[in-house]
Amino acid sequence: QVQLVESGGGLVQTGGSLRLSCAASGRTFSSYAMGWFRQAPGKEREFVATITWSSTHYADSVKGRFTISRDNAKNTVYLQMNSLKPEDTAVYYCAASRFSGSYYYTEPQDFGSWGQGTQVTVSS
Repeated sequence: QVQLVESGGGLVQTGGSLRLSCAASGRTFSSYAMGWFRQAPGKEREFVATITWSSTHYADSVKGRFTISRDNAKNTVYLQMNSLKPEDTAVYYCAASRFSGSYYYTEPQDFGSWGQGTQVTVSS
């Protein structure tokens, strides 16, 4: 099991930027894919981005605006969010995959550990 703690959320105007961080502990970090998901009020949790040790993948809605990265030495994964839009408003969750290896995952059920979430609000 891995423990995850997110930080970096907040209130930003349309077009602004935020960087989310997720610190992990309790398991070998570098071997597992990490992901970011988000959930807006009244909506299901949706995939945002994921990173393995060799690749990154994004939801179409954030491609070109968001960048996921990881620092294995710090056991931390980041989500740089640029050109934010009001529809990006949600609680953002960091997640660690259940499986090691280079394959990437985009479904919530493939992730076994979750952070507590951090609120991102984009004002129009």
